[in-house]
Amino acid sequence: MAKRHYIPVTADVPGVSDALRALIRKAIRTALTAEGVDFPCEVDVCVTSDGGIHQINLDMRGVDASTDVLSFPAFALRPGVLPGPEDADIATGLVPLGDMVISLERVKAQAKEYGHSNRRELAYLTVHSVLHLLGYDHLDEGVEKERMRRREEAIMEELGLGR
Repeated sequence: MAKRHYIPVTADVPGVSDALRALIRKAIRTALTAEGVDFPCEVDVCVTSDGGIHQINLDMRGVDASTDVLSFPAFALRPGVLPGPEDADIATGLVPLGDMVISLERVKAQAKEYGHSNRRELAYLTVHSVLHLLGYDHLDEGVEKERMRRREEAIMEELGLGR
């Protein structure tokens, strides 16, 4: 790969250290590699509060609720069907995969609820979002959800953060 992925991580809440930003970037790169993304791409990340994600959810999706993570894919993909270098932005040479928004409050609450570390929960939500950007879905309770869960767990194992 000639160029590295570009993964800007912005935060409008306190507590997002360089180490957490590095974890988010590592989780994204690991998920992209696991899914066969071998071309330089861009994924934009915003870490916010429950109130911040609630407002974004309302503005962008018309859903009046907070959530743990939102994914806004740049392409309508299906698992295993990727954009390619021909989809790159001419100015940057990067394929824009999309944006993700993560609630840091929800990361902490869910980590406590599930009995694992904040690091694991943050990495999991990041991997989950990358898979959405790449066309995975879990709205049905069947095959698609199971496929997504298997990929999440495999990538989490690669990160050393499996169950």
